[in-house]
Parts: sequence; structure tokens; C-alpha cells
Amino acid sequence: MAILDILYYPDPRLRQIAAPVEHVDGETKRLIDNMAETMYQAPGVGLAAVQVNVPKRIVVIDISETKDELKVFINPHIIQREGQIEIDEGCLSVPGVYAPVKRAQRIRVRAIDRESKEFELEAVGLLGVCIQHEVDHLSGKMFVDYLSRLKQDRIRKRLQKEQRRAPNQPPLPASVIAL
Repeated sequence: MAILDILYYPDPRLRQIAAPVEHVDGETKRLIDNMAETMYQAPGVGLAAVQVNVPKRIVVIDISETKDELKVFINPHIIQREGQIEIDEGCLSVPGVYAPVKRAQRIRVRAIDRESKEFELEAVGLLGVCIQHEVDHLSGKMFVDYLSRLKQDRIRKRLQKEQRRAPNQPPLPASVIAL
């Protein structure tokens, strides 16, 4: 397995629209394994293939404390949304930034797993939020898009400044912008 490079906001490649996966093969499974390893090392709870510059409809999520409950969603589609919840979100592609975002409280998602089996899953709370967040990535949308233009500009400027300061390093996740 390999650690993949995560793209950082405002990289325009994060705005790519992901293409459906036609069939799950060895290459797809290697990508899933590499995405999971990358997500765990980052550390994060979710990662979309677009975030590692692979414009395919693949998402990995693990919200467990023990990091041993990996969920794989290939070609995910949210087919039902109910209620509303507001929760602070962060993103591996926008390190150190957390902001409240309104999402559906309960969702139903249809996807394919790594063994090519179609499934449906009802998700609430953190899992539901994570699925919505990662599915947004597959459509070229990021959680910062839910914020005001002023907040988006502050985030973009801070991350660009950090990138100029250390061009071969990811933005510093220790610095947090209070929004």
C-alpha cells in the first residue's frame, strides 16, 4: 500500500466531477486500500478519491475510535434526506479549518462495496454527515462552499500564505481558524 498525496484547497483539481466506476477490479481495490491508508495516516475519518487527484466516485470512511470499521462507497448516491443538523466540519483538504455546516440529519445512501455488491445504508449523526461531506467532494463541492464569501477568502488566503512559506509541505494542521 502507498500513502497518496492529498490535494489542498484551493487547488482547482478538487473541483473535478468524479466519473462513475464501471467495474471494481484490482486497480480499484488498490486505490481503495491506498485511500484508506492515506486517510488513517492523515489522520481523518473520510476521504474521497477526488481529494487524491483520482476523479472516480469512490469514498472511504471510518468513524470508529479503533479505526477498524472501514466503509467503502463506490458510486454512492444519497437517495433520501430527512431533518437537519448543524455540526462543525473539517476536511483533510482544508487542514486546521473547522466551521459549522448544516446537513441532513438522516440520510439513505445507495452504493457498491469493494466486492461489487450493491447496498443501501441509513446513516445518522457523524456517519451521515461524513457521507454527505464526501459525496459533495465527488461533485466538486467542498464544505467551505457552505460558508460566506468572506470566510472562504480568509481560508484561501491563509492556506496560500502557508503554501508560499513552505512550498513542499502541506498546510499546517495545527493552526486553526475560528470561524
